[in-house]
Amino acid sequence: MKPIGIIAAMPQEIELLQQTLHQPHQLSAGGFDYVTGTIGSTPVVVCAGGVGKINAAAATAVMIARFQPQLAINTGCAGAYLGSGLAVGDLVAACEEVLADDGVIIPAGWRDLSYMKLPSVGQEGEECYNILPLSRSALEKARQLAERQNLILHSGRCATVSTCSGTAERGAELAGRWNVVAESMEGAAVAQVCLRGGVECLEIRGISNMVEERDLKKWELARAVEAAQRFVLRYLEG
Repeated sequence: MKPIGIIAAMPQEIELLQQTLHQPHQLSAGGFDYVTGTIGSTPVVVCAGGVGKINAAAATAVMIARFQPQLAINTGCAGAYLGSGLAVGDLVAACEEVLADDGVIIPAGWRDLSYMKLPSVGQEGEECYNILPLSRSALEKARQLAERQNLILHSGRCATVSTCSGTAERGAELAGRWNVVAESMEGAAVAQVCLRGGVECLEIRGISNMVEERDLKKWELARAVEAAQRFVLRYLEG
């Protein structure tokens, strides 16, 4: 059976998953550390690849080449945009990912990759620019799991940024431009590499903070990453 790959940015975002692995085995490939094992009867490979799109893309590409997963799950924390309906501690599954700040600034303002005529990836004969699809079947399975277990799992389009939004004004700008509910620094990179590699991709994140004036004292990282990992565990066990 092909494994399920799990990609996060930071070690605390996969710590619970690693502790749950049966017969864990650590190995290095392509400059990244991976841990293999099983959860229930499912073979799993886990990696904390580092922060940002470059780390996420490289770690995902190495994972696909080395382990050939049937599904990649991107997990970790995210910030929720004001007005999204999300709150700290909530779970969100991405239905699409957006390269939210990839583009060009011209005198008239910011323009996206389609304006530049620079597609980020081709998908089934169609060119994707800033908006990238994720696996519909994996998302539907996650929704059904949440419903069966009386869990609240929000879903919506999520943004990936290179510069985090540290003000409510910036958050409102991106949310309005892309109709997104939350942001991270890795999601679209994982989705894009999976599209190129022909691997299904699911993204499950816990909300650690609201996108407003940046104040780390209001953040609940531990709560967010635990919630996301516990849902991923249920997904794997199911």
